[in-house]
Amino acid sequence: MVEQTQSIDPAAVAQVATVARAARVAARRLALLHRTEKDAALLALADALEAATDEIVAANGADLARGREAGMPQGLLDRLALDAARVAAVAQALRDVAALPDPVGEVVRGSTLANGLQIRQVRVPMGVVGMIYEARPNVTVDAAGLGLKSGNAVILRGGSAAESTNRALVDVMRGALASQGLPPEAITLLEGGRDAVRALLTARGLVDLIIPRGGAGLIQTVVLESTVPVIETGVGNCHVYVDAAADLDKALAIAVNAKTHRPSVCNAAESLLVHEGVAADFLPKVLAELSGAGVVLHTDAAAAAAADTAGVPHVSATDEDYATEYLALELSVRVVPDLDEALDHIARYGSGHTEAIVTEDRAAARRFTAEVDAAVVMVNASTRFTDGGEFGFGAEIGISTQKLHARGPMALPELTTTKWIVEGDGQVRA
Repeated sequence: MVEQTQSIDPAAVAQVATVARAARVAARRLALLHRTEKDAALLALADALEAATDEIVAANGADLARGREAGMPQGLLDRLALDAARVAAVAQALRDVAALPDPVGEVVRGSTLANGLQIRQVRVPMGVVGMIYEARPNVTVDAAGLGLKSGNAVILRGGSAAESTNRALVDVMRGALASQGLPPEAITLLEGGRDAVRALLTARGLVDLIIPRGGAGLIQTVVLESTVPVIETGVGNCHVYVDAAADLDKALAIAVNAKTHRPSVCNAAESLLVHEGVAADFLPKVLAELSGAGVVLHTDAAAAAAADTAGVPHVSATDEDYATEYLALELSVRVVPDLDEALDHIARYGSGHTEAIVTEDRAAARRFTAEVDAAVVMVNASTRFTDGGEFGFGAEIGISTQKLHARGPMALPELTTTKWIVEGDGQVRA
């Protein structure tokens, strides 16, 4: 740790150490709580947030004004924005988490050995979790709620664009914790510049886990610089593949929904692959509908011909287009000769988030689900369903695109680790 922090401002290192030590003390207290106590605290947080709606929306208005002045894209402004309805939604997400089973103490497996020792593997909190994310205030509340329910203290580092909003949210939640007799240090907003972030990333031994949530640049920076274990989340170059055996009405609805329902989020589709056997029938219809919804189409030669037939504008797709997570109303479109080429394309350009196939051919669906290397694989469904809430998990901390510990929507169980508890009656090893 010393070598990693030599170039970091000592004041930032000291700040993070103070915050993390207080969080560790709070985490020990949370680990002792019964489910009823945690659920009562979550409900208190939800009520406090709704009661402070005007204060929170006013703080958010200041952030939005700064964002517009700085030229923030509309998609990012949408992620940043909170109104009364969205505050109510994040409060409801806390109530939903309170209604979920508590993973802490769950016995994963166990047995009684021949020598009489009783062993069991149980879920326990991680301890102190650092969350680094961009201008999405709902993540502030989701992370705090999931952390509390899973017995973890959280150190939150949101994007500077949401600075006023996050401060208001955290102040309200810390006050609610204190009103419940719980340590407010269980939820901490880390402020300060770049050195504060680097100090958090290198606080190995004080912080147990870092979860970045945001664009590729943020995640890559955290992965490369952190000495604390990291779970990667979020980057979503998601594909919809329309197979030769697709129901084209289903395919049309799925492709349009996956792209246009909310284009600024990680589970929105960024590429459409269409089997050449159905391209002539399908592409003119889907491209016309996508274009009518304002989608900029990046097409290969075959898709360009279909776009011309439909009379919709398009631009030529490049390798960079196929590799891009647009997070906007843009989509790359390619015609492929067969399922093998679709699988090869996804293997080359996909980010391991969510991939979808539309087909009535069970064999094709089985191949797709077996061969695609992604956290979530959809069959005849929109990529937009990759979400903790949609999966019935309640609020999520993010969508993990890695393979160790957690993969896919990360909810309560993914915020725990396990420990082995061994009970005996005086046994000694021979």
